[in-house]
Amino acid sequence: MYTVHAIPALKDNYIWMIQHQKLKKAIVIDPGCTTAVMDRLEAEKLTLTDILITHHHLDHTAGIQALQQHFPNAHLYTPFPNQAANRLQQQVQEAQRLSFWDQALSLKVIAVPGHTLDHIAFVNAQSLFCGDTLFSSGCGRLFEGSYQQLFTSLERLAQLPAKTAVFCTHEYTQANLAFATAVEPNNSAIHSKQHWVNDRLKNNQPSLPSTIENELHTNPFLRTSHPDVISSVCAHTGSNLQNPLDVFKALRQWKDHFTPK
Repeated sequence: MYTVHAIPALKDNYIWMIQHQKLKKAIVIDPGCTTAVMDRLEAEKLTLTDILITHHHLDHTAGIQALQQHFPNAHLYTPFPNQAANRLQQQVQEAQRLSFWDQALSLKVIAVPGHTLDHIAFVNAQSLFCGDTLFSSGCGRLFEGSYQQLFTSLERLAQLPAKTAVFCTHEYTQANLAFATAVEPNNSAIHSKQHWVNDRLKNNQPSLPSTIENELHTNPFLRTSHPDVISSVCAHTGSNLQNPLDVFKALRQWKDHFTPK
């Protein structure tokens, strides 16, 4: 009934558009710019009905005002308060359920702080729109939250059904896999994914969406209890780390300063 499409934007962002072809309506998630979204809407003759925001960073929000000028009836759902007297803005929070297009689509809001304190994700039985919390074979940097918060958020996402499609908002997969290979050089799933991603990018196709199942096999930040990840982190830090949170913290710090060979 609905389909999800990637709109490349800025340097490496993806704005996700959920389209209902029969109704000719659309939802956009994290519009960091306006032009690319308008081009898609006009090409498909779609009406923008809703805008969903995962967190406050400008590369996820810069297109809001112009899009609402073009579509003044478009509802805006954000994790932050309404500061512009926008009558159609609604601050959403943990466990809130949103319904669109006469219940043709529903999404649940889940709090996933870490990258930012206000970060949320939108999820249903098929799809996860996770902003900058979980990336394909990686995770977001810490700008405001704590290691504990981001670790807990990722652990929560890892519990979603295996076939859940993961729609994150940056094309970081190739770089993330380079780091994942450094952490787990003998992980065949990572090597297979590298070949697949390289082919996709060579053909100007996105490496996304991923799936929770794939991330559990190829994302070191979801594998902090795996012996190979623990061993690699201990060797890198020269410490005997066993607690998954400590392993996660060391992994995130390693990735922050990692340069592919």
